[in-house]
Amino acid sequence: MPHNHDDHHHDNELDPMAARVRALETILTQKGLVDPLAIDAIVETYETKVGPRNGAKVVAKAWVDPEYADWLKRDATEAIASLSYTGRQGEHMQAVFNTPDTHNLVVCTLCSCYPWSVLGLPPVWYKSPPYRSKAVIDPRGVLGEFDLILPATTNIRVWDSTAELRYLVVPMRPAGTEGLSEGQLADLVTRDSMIGTGLALAPGAA
Repeated sequence: MPHNHDDHHHDNELDPMAARVRALETILTQKGLVDPLAIDAIVETYETKVGPRNGAKVVAKAWVDPEYADWLKRDATEAIASLSYTGRQGEHMQAVFNTPDTHNLVVCTLCSCYPWSVLGLPPVWYKSPPYRSKAVIDPRGVLGEFDLILPATTNIRVWDSTAELRYLVVPMRPAGTEGLSEGQLADLVTRDSMIGTGLALAPGAA
């Protein structure tokens, strides 16, 4: 499939909108009208808490509901939309499930296509050239940089997002979670585990 990113620039410079936002933030900061630390805190909240909560609920439902998990495998776009999480028109989702033998990792090699509807804002490292290039060339090395060391026998499959198709990694359900509710399970699902650079948390680690 052609990697047609109609709304992204493929160089490493700020796109015009980002440049305007950066300039506006600088002016407002200099005038004392905004606090950069407050802005960073808001961005951090949307990067790590608000957006990823949607995806975490999708994963938790797949863990407890085999029929939903099967639907998610067959048609992730519709399965996710059934929970009222939808992306842009024409944007499709595919869920990829981790298994004891296969670990999935998501990247966008040309820019930063990302499933905003289920993961919120993309982290800075996801958009960085080092991650975008190394994830394909040396995925095991990339995972090591996130302190995720997998057995040598585990196959690592890399998925390249496009403007038309985004991916959601469904991490394996942690052991010892049989008695947890769907909401409690969702608390174990991290943003990184849904990108593939991490695993779901063990009970008590949330």
